[in-house]
Order: sequence, then C-alpha cells, then structure tokens
Amino acid sequence: MDARTKILGRIRAQKNRDSLSADEKNLLETRIKSHQKNLIPKRGQIPLEDQISLFVEKIEGLQATVDRVKDPSEIPEKIRDYLKGRNLPGRIKVTPSKEVSGLDWSKTPNLELIEGAGAEEDEVGLSPAFAAIAESGTLMMASGPDTPSTVNFLPENHIVVLDISRMRGSYEEAWDLLREKTADKGMPRTVNFISGPSRTADIEQTLIMGAHGPKSLHVILVGDGAKG
Repeated sequence: MDARTKILGRIRAQKNRDSLSADEKNLLETRIKSHQKNLIPKRGQIPLEDQISLFVEKIEGLQATVDRVKDPSEIPEKIRDYLKGRNLPGRIKVTPSKEVSGLDWSKTPNLELIEGAGAEEDEVGLSPAFAAIAESGTLMMASGPDTPSTVNFLPENHIVVLDISRMRGSYEEAWDLLREKTADKGMPRTVNFISGPSRTADIEQTLIMGAHGPKSLHVILVGDGAKG
C-alpha cells in the first residue's frame, strides 16, 4: 500500500465511510470531464502572434528579458551572448531534458554544461517551459525526471526555453494542454508558474530581487508559429 492510499484510508476511517461505489466513481468522473471553464479574459482570446506580443509585453514589464529565434540550433549562441553581455559565468546547470541538453553546443565550447538537479552553488540554470500564458506573461513549468524544479529556483540566474507552439492565451488553455500531453502518464507532481524574477518588498517597502529564487529571468522563444 502506497502513502497516498494510506492517507486516504485514514480520512475515510475518520469520516466513517468506505471506498466509493462504482456508481459514485462514475458520477465524479463525469462531473470532472464535463466541467465548465470560467470567464476567460478577452486579452487571451487573440491570434498566436498577438499572444506572443502580449506575453513579451507582460513578462518584460515584470523585469524579465526575452530573445526570439526561429530554430533551436540558434539557442546555444544566444545563451552565450546573453551570459557574456551580463558578465555571467559560462557554467550552466542544465535539466536532462533533450529540449536543452540535446542541443548542438559545439559552436560554444566556452560554455560548460552540467546536467542534473539545481544546487545552491549554481549561478546559471537552463530549463524548458512546458507552456506559456499570454494573458499574464507567465511560464508554466512541469516537473519530471528530466525537468527537476530545483533548476527553476536555486540558480541566481534562470534561462528558459519555450517552444512557441506551446503558447496559450489563457490559464484554462494551458491546463487543457497539460492534461492532453500527460493523459497517458498522469499529471506531473509539481506545476510552477513563473512571471519574472523573484522579488519582495516586505522590508520597508524596498524592492529586493532574488529574495526567494532567481534574481534574473531570460526567456528564449523558439519557432515561428503553429500550435502544438
């Protein structure tokens, strides 16, 4: 018996109820599958190129920076130029995801790539976003064996690669995409939303960057359209 089953079993015991009957399970599954979406803002109901422009406007307004490339082969050199322009080290903690680790890095031999989970000593992290939400300029990050969440939060500087085909206008559409892409293996353990670098103004209303995560966020948009 796994931990989840044990916990649910204790809850049922405290409430003096048994497992759901087949009819009750079917009723719940039907309600979940037929759920109605809430109000979706008009700003999210726009064509893809307008969604991209809105996303860039929103996330740059939150002090992130954005680059755009047509082909994944351009990513390594864009990252090299970004790090050089900010005087950041060339050592990058990279998620094992082939979206980033599988790129051709031969033209950037000065970059050192370390695959694995993020650690406190990492200054630069690189990971792919599962999707993006235009209405608020937000990245949707889904955890998994190849996309550890620690790379999103422990390095001081975070670089995110986003396939433009995963751009969505609203949160509802992004969640629909996640359900579709994970239908055969189940939802990820963790879904994080990132809208700009970490910040806080709790102390004397003074804005401090990087208080609870990366102090800088750079997004590389890849592709030229076509939803996927």
